[in-house]
Amino acid sequence: MVWLDRDKILKGIEERKGFTRYLADDFVPQVAEFIPHNGLRAAKDITVVIPTLDADRHGCFPQLLEDIKKQSLEDFQVLIVKGDRQQGRAINLGVALSEGEVIIILDDDIRLGHRDVFKNLVSTIKSDERIGMAGVSNLIPENASWLVRRVMREVPRRNSPLVKELTDSDLAEHPCCAFPKRVFKEIGGETELIPRGLDPYLRAELRKRGYRVVVIPDTWIHHLPPDRFLLLIKQFFRNGKHSAYCTKFYPQWAIELAEEHGKEFKERVSITHRAFRYLKRLLKVCFTLRWIYLLTLLCYLAGFGWGYMTLKRKMGRCQLWHAK
Repeated sequence: MVWLDRDKILKGIEERKGFTRYLADDFVPQVAEFIPHNGLRAAKDITVVIPTLDADRHGCFPQLLEDIKKQSLEDFQVLIVKGDRQQGRAINLGVALSEGEVIIILDDDIRLGHRDVFKNLVSTIKSDERIGMAGVSNLIPENASWLVRRVMREVPRRNSPLVKELTDSDLAEHPCCAFPKRVFKEIGGETELIPRGLDPYLRAELRKRGYRVVVIPDTWIHHLPPDRFLLLIKQFFRNGKHSAYCTKFYPQWAIELAEEHGKEFKERVSITHRAFRYLKRLLKVCFTLRWIYLLTLLCYLAGFGWGYMTLKRKMGRCQLWHAK
């Protein structure tokens, strides 16, 4: 990896301010360029952006870099944005520094399912100007532990079935997705004001402007939940806390999620509706004996309650982006 100098990162931060619609305070992370193929460096029209806190993620990140080296697509740039806890801000900076006109975003804890993931994403984005976001399926690996299998089978959206044709779907998500850079900038990039709910926000903004959000055929990743109970409890408690922050301070971005490919759904419902639906889910899982799902629901609920009572709005700038 080649670490970018501070001056270049600062120029990227200024570039980020030019297109970001909801802008948080500045933060200067470390940024590295990873050159996966034989040390060759050439102009690229595809950029892969990976936000990461520690460039390790319990050993997952180095494995992801090995997967990237094996991709059949060769001409691409990889930018690693390290140290920023605000994922949206890290991604916006990566896009600002990117050379490519197609942006692929990866979480730092995924595994790529096969050699053609990047190739398939890029060909889909280039095939139709109406496509604003392309995602992939998330499959359970054959060697997954029993706990990982149970979580991914019981908890909605923790896995998504493979599709055989291009499918409009709400299950295109951040762990592995692609955008045209012009479209990403047109919608104002990621919102930097919330810690969770970035995917639903992006999908809603894209649909509002008439773009398609799709999952592509025969392409998958493995994005796994923690394989230990303590880590699982912490993750769902944190997710609930982050959801509370969004609901409390930015209710306009508390956007609904579909649980199946192609399923129609309302993007916004009242908090009362959400509360009764959650209670219904709790009762249902008790009767169906899905105790892992029940555990995650209770942890999420505890985190949401704690967050709603204790969290305060983070003070920062909010720059409203105006369309030209």
